[in-house]
Amino acid sequence: MERTPWWHDAVVYEIYVRSFADASGDGVGDLPGVRSRLPYLAELGVDAIWLTPFYPSPMADGGYDVADYRDVDPLFGSLADFDALVADAHALGLRLMVDIVPNHSSSAHPWFRKALEAPRGSRERDRYMFRDPAPSPGDSGGREPNNWVSVFGGPAWTRVPDGQWYLHLFAPQQPDFNWRDPEVRREFADILRFWLDRGVDGFRIDVAMGLIKAEGLPDTEPGFGAKSPIWSQPEVHDIYREWRRVLDEYPGVRAAVGEVWTDSPEDLALYVRPDELHQSFNFAWLEAPWSATAFRKVIDETLIAVPAPTWVLSNHDVVRHPTRYGEGSLDPSAGLARGCAAFLAMLALPGSAYLYQGEELGLPEVKDLPPESRQDPIFARSKGELLGRDGCRVPLPWSGTAPPYGFGPGGSWLPQPADWAGLTAERQAADPSSTLSFYRRALATRRALRGTLPDTMAWLEAPGDALFFTRGKLICVINCGEEPVRLPPHDRVVISSGPCDGLELPPDTTAWLLTE
Repeated sequence: MERTPWWHDAVVYEIYVRSFADASGDGVGDLPGVRSRLPYLAELGVDAIWLTPFYPSPMADGGYDVADYRDVDPLFGSLADFDALVADAHALGLRLMVDIVPNHSSSAHPWFRKALEAPRGSRERDRYMFRDPAPSPGDSGGREPNNWVSVFGGPAWTRVPDGQWYLHLFAPQQPDFNWRDPEVRREFADILRFWLDRGVDGFRIDVAMGLIKAEGLPDTEPGFGAKSPIWSQPEVHDIYREWRRVLDEYPGVRAAVGEVWTDSPEDLALYVRPDELHQSFNFAWLEAPWSATAFRKVIDETLIAVPAPTWVLSNHDVVRHPTRYGEGSLDPSAGLARGCAAFLAMLALPGSAYLYQGEELGLPEVKDLPPESRQDPIFARSKGELLGRDGCRVPLPWSGTAPPYGFGPGGSWLPQPADWAGLTAERQAADPSSTLSFYRRALATRRALRGTLPDTMAWLEAPGDALFFTRGKLICVINCGEEPVRLPPHDRVVISSGPCDGLELPPDTTAWLLTE
């Protein structure tokens, strides 16, 4: 076994498969497309890739509505394509993680179809969250079993013809499993083994805090904390102890990272105990505004409470961070400058970093997608009041001067902006001052320092809205303010996200300094 597990300080690159690269020409990204771009990822300098769902699915929620957990949707290729992708990734030194979606299935899953045909109280219905209606004055049919609402908007319950209701914390096409049912637990243990047997190095667990619901399904109030009957029930940890035993059955180091939204780092830490998940996403870092005070608070609270910390700035569910950081600024370039600075700061912290495809190109959020092109169920369920997540899922620009920018020969499932020609990977690879070139340098610098820095850090006194911290011989300086700040004593500047003369650090910039 490796002395330091690979995931401990890995840089993991999220691939939203539909939007990465299209080899088939149908306008949708696929596994052969991912395979064709593996050399790009190896050159970028990441350690592992994480694939979003590629399983058979009606695509009601971009593949997070799974109809078959042991196959590949023809839209994305075949199991043979998957096996070839794993082999090529490993040959390039890249680990490969896959998304597992255990909270809910697709309504097209054979189990749910059988449940709809089966009577109340049947074995088939026990696998899901079917409930009788709650009494309602003046309504002989009753109402929803409780007041829970869908994360995507609207009620979390849908009625079936015999009068019962089934729970879906997301879209109606995504019925929630009943994780108190032993058959569900056995099924997912077998699913994990299916993919582990094919050589995957780990799993990203969707909605990891939602599998168990409180007995009796009482009404709820907003929030992810321990008082919620929906999220982070104590029994969920028994599931991940079972999963950890499955992962530990396999040679090498197979890892699991949870998508866990919580109200505190202390709650988050419960998921990464030694016999549970290896990691959990730290969304507090993603949610922090561009502020030294906010960053320091998140760093302090995370490192105190959470073992094996992770850091992430963007993913397929949130507005891209250059756009978030640029909101409210009069300088149109501020968002990208801050995004690069936050990325470099993130790489300096103890733990692992998760990147989202396209951030290495400096891609902004696409806000002006035509309504008819939007596919996120959030947009439809809110009747257009919420734009949803399509803006961060626009397919990547690889080459050329016009859409689809080398994404594939058949267009792209979401339209790409007409002004992305300067953002293509081909264009940026040839420009040493580009965002892509900066990401490559930063990741190479981090890799060169790997193993030479401690897993602890210490703060230095810093002026204004700036942060200075050390990790052994490395000093990381971040200027979130509006004025330059004088650098602390050092021997040389290793890398910076913007111009740095070695004496002062400009606003919206991060630099790494070394003391020999």
